Amino acid sequence: MVQSVLFVCYENICRSPMAEGIFRYMVEQRGLQHCFSISSAGTVDYQSGSPPDERAVEVSVSGGIDISSQRGGIAHLDLLSYDWIFVMDNRNYEDVLSLFPAGTVPPVYMVTHFLPDGAGREIHDPYYGGVSDFEHVFQELCHALGYVTDIVSGGA
Repeated sequence: MVQSVLFVCYENICRSPMAEGIFRYMVEQRGLQHCFSISSAGTVDYQSGSPPDERAVEVSVSGGIDISSQRGGIAHLDLLSYDWIFVMDNRNYEDVLSLFPAGTVPPVYMVTHFLPDGAGREIHDPYYGGVSDFEHVFQELCHALGYVTDIVSGGA
């Protein structure tokens, strides 16, 4: 059974495209790419259809991951079709939860949820920072997504 995984940030140009690329790389390294449908989205459509921020692309390429072909999308009501939804911060969490019908138990988690040393910690938006901020976010995501990959691949 293919599991669907969605990564969400504010505009889908920095954090969620990096998370999608890192997670895709991690499942490919385990030979599990056929077990997952992986995508990313933003909670607003200011950048819908746009490529990732050039700094996110640069840092990801430096880490061996090419995210340049990804294009921004927005999270909407098809959220019910996802098995796992990972968000970057509390604002994303609240925005995504608000899209679910009342009475639904949504599969929404902070991307850091499974970290033993920082569960629930936010991944801050590097957009207004420099390349070093993007590098820091990339490293945080690699760390968190190692745990995410362990958990979600247990059902793959």
